[in-house]
Amino acid sequence: MTTFDDRENAFESKFAHDEEMKFKAEARRNKLLGLWAAGLMGKSGDAAASYAKEVVAADFEEAGDEDVYRKLAGDLGSHADETTIRTKMIELMAEAKRQLMDEA
Repeated sequence: MTTFDDRENAFESKFAHDEEMKFKAEARRNKLLGLWAAGLMGKSGDAAASYAKEVVAADFEEAGDEDVYRKLAGDLGSHADETTIRTKMIELMAEAKRQLMDEA
C-alpha cells in the first residue's frame, strides 16, 4: 500500500467517524428537544419519553432540521414561537455535542 492509499483511507475513516458523530448529535438533540417540548405541554415520565421518540422519528422525514421544527411548532402551538424553538434547537445541539464528548 502506498502513502497515498494510507492517507486516503485515513480521510475516509475520519469522514465516516465525523458523519456518525453528526448523526448521533442530531439524534441526541432531537431527544432533548422532545423532552423540553413535552415539559412545555405538561407531559412527564413515560409520556415525555414517548413524545421525545416521536421527535427523533420526525427527523427521518427529510434532510435537514425543518421536519423537526415543523413537528415541534405544530405540537407546541402557542407554548413557543418560532424564535424560541429555533434558539432551543441551537442550544440543545451544543448540549448534545457536549454530552457525546463527555461520554467518549
